[in-house]
Amino acid sequence: MSKLLSCRAAAAKCLVAVYDGASLSQQIPLFELAVAERDRALFRQLCYGSLRLFPRLAATVNLLLSKPLKNKDRDILMLIILGGYQLTETRIPAHAALNTTVAATREFKKPWAKGLINGVLRQWQRQQDELLEQLSPAEQAAQANWFYKAVKKSWPQQAHDIFEQNNQHPPMCLRINHQKTNRTDYLTLLKQADIAADACDFAPQGIRLQQPTAVNQLPFFDEGWVSVQDEAAQLAANLLAPEAEQRILDACCAPGGKTCHLLELEPNLKEVLALDIDDKRLQRVTENLQRLQLSATLLAADAANIDSWWDQQYFDRILLDAPCSATGVIRRNPDIKLHRSEQDIQQLAQLQLEILTNLWTTLKPGGRLLYATCSVLPQENEQIVAQFCQQQADAKHLTIDVNWGLEREYGRQLFPTANGHDGFFYALLEKPL
Repeated sequence: MSKLLSCRAAAAKCLVAVYDGASLSQQIPLFELAVAERDRALFRQLCYGSLRLFPRLAATVNLLLSKPLKNKDRDILMLIILGGYQLTETRIPAHAALNTTVAATREFKKPWAKGLINGVLRQWQRQQDELLEQLSPAEQAAQANWFYKAVKKSWPQQAHDIFEQNNQHPPMCLRINHQKTNRTDYLTLLKQADIAADACDFAPQGIRLQQPTAVNQLPFFDEGWVSVQDEAAQLAANLLAPEAEQRILDACCAPGGKTCHLLELEPNLKEVLALDIDDKRLQRVTENLQRLQLSATLLAADAANIDSWWDQQYFDRILLDAPCSATGVIRRNPDIKLHRSEQDIQQLAQLQLEILTNLWTTLKPGGRLLYATCSVLPQENEQIVAQFCQQQADAKHLTIDVNWGLEREYGRQLFPTANGHDGFFYALLEKPL
């Protein structure tokens, strides 16, 4: 994009692309290039914030418009949503939010939209409370209706907090590489760099920053002393407890955070095979390994189709970070609220069971497999493990004896928490000798 766009126009274009099915994580860097550097932080806030609250904001717009906008005017719809977000959720003065949002219509060459946006946003500003009362419970909570119902049914006591956290900005967490340093020393380095941080509650290598910080500001980041990884994701490698001379499979490994953590915990592993179906995503794994000065065998292959890649050499440990709905990390990937559907869950559950069943064949007797997802839905988690254990005579479910998460009959469930970890699920299985 050669021509610079205003912050609001770029955000509206980005939201249109996401609404049409594109990934937010892919679109943000593209549209960011079209925004003046001084406005990029606000651009990101507008995109992420509006998507986190999209079900509520879009439903409110529907109440305010006398008739729906045409598909070709979806950019105007997104401008209205962005304007509503600024009015209701930010400290941007109302007059500034109105003026800059209306002004963005010039960049779309749609002068007719000025009066529409101005009128809708002024009415929104005047009637915030009344409009909110007209929304459904799911819309008020800013959740997709199917997800709202599913969580209320599965987790009635935790549902409110899950919805609340889905709408918040997540904390930034680091994982120290204890081949290079230790947590106490690195916290001292952060303090010397005027970066406020404290130790994570549950992950022994975890550090939580009080404010997000660019990685080039982190002490010795380029030298591999530390990586960015959520606290819940850091629990995987410690649960798998790698030992020297073991052969480990990290299935569905990209972007490689857990692969690297396993190698950091035990540098004398015989081999780590890092597998992912997406060859492009393996490039991220390569970059992380190189920065951390670690080595693994990378392979682009379908984990479920073991005949296409397995060399008949058994694994001592398997980490299956299964493809899932990612409903435990919505606050980090808020486009999930637009892209995920109820039908996806059944399809994912079938895939998860298929991968788990097939990978079990490659596990050595006496070996352990850790089943993991970043989902809060039991259909992808405990129900998959229960079904597998019932059909697999040589699968023994091991109790995870820790002080985090909610113990279930199979595995432990974590929910996204304020200034804490994301939503994750872990279950540990052993193949008897």
